[in-house]
Amino acid sequence: MTDVDNIRIAFDEGSLTTLKIVIGAILFGIALDTKVADFVAALRRPAVIAIGVGAQFVALPAVTFALTLLLDVRGSVALGMILVACCPPGNVSNVLTHRAGGDVALSVSMTAVSNVLAIFLMPLNVAFWGSLHPTGDKLLEEIDLSAVDMLVEVGLVIGVPFVLGVSIARFWPRVAAAGHKVVGPVSFLALAGVIVIGVARNWDVFVDYIGIVLLAVLLHDAVALGLGWAIGRATRLPDRSVKAMTFEVGVRNAGLGLLLVFTYFDGLGGMALVAAWWGIWDIIAGLVLAQWWAQRSKRKEAPA
Repeated sequence: MTDVDNIRIAFDEGSLTTLKIVIGAILFGIALDTKVADFVAALRRPAVIAIGVGAQFVALPAVTFALTLLLDVRGSVALGMILVACCPPGNVSNVLTHRAGGDVALSVSMTAVSNVLAIFLMPLNVAFWGSLHPTGDKLLEEIDLSAVDMLVEVGLVIGVPFVLGVSIARFWPRVAAAGHKVVGPVSFLALAGVIVIGVARNWDVFVDYIGIVLLAVLLHDAVALGLGWAIGRATRLPDRSVKAMTFEVGVRNAGLGLLLVFTYFDGLGGMALVAAWWGIWDIIAGLVLAQWWAQRSKRKEAPA
């Protein structure tokens, strides 16, 4: 079997364009549900937001880097884990926070702030941690990754839809509210469709190599969720805020990571498999945790 670092996942130009549109639609959907008041609310809770930003853009990539060394994964798998860790959260984190009975206002505020900061911090984080990795660094040199090029791409995919969506939410709130109900679910279904079609077209590769990333993604996702929970507890946040912190740190927009894999890394095997499997498993694990928290809250509220 060929080394996973040497395989490439087939993804034609049309599929890549479709993926860009879908990711842009997801960010547009997030922005339609984001109000200027959310940023104002964030400014009123600077300490909590700072904790969340630090957890997402400093602690999670650092812990992920350490996990790649501990698991001794292949270079492309390590880069995939680092890339996913550097992605911002999507509004799935808001849905899960609501389902778990968490602080939705905090979740929405953190999602909004994190997606704006990700335009600048994500490319720098990927380049920094990737260049430090003993095996991932060699792959980055072969690819000749430019943080500036990635910044431009992320800026277009996140920045343009986000500004457009927030503007509509500001000036036409009814249109935004109606649009969010449609754009959000449809865009995530479209992303699922793109991933399913991509897996189907590369089924042989997926079957042969999924075992290499399966355990790594399961552990990585558990660590990400656990890190968010631990930081929330360590900083003595209220229970509802701890739930929000858990999902804001643990849920990543792996679809954006998948887009970058095909745009800048030529569908590098381990990276593509990590991003694709993370996008599926992250939602499953998040739903299980949110449901457990929701059931636990109901039992506490039930009369004796």
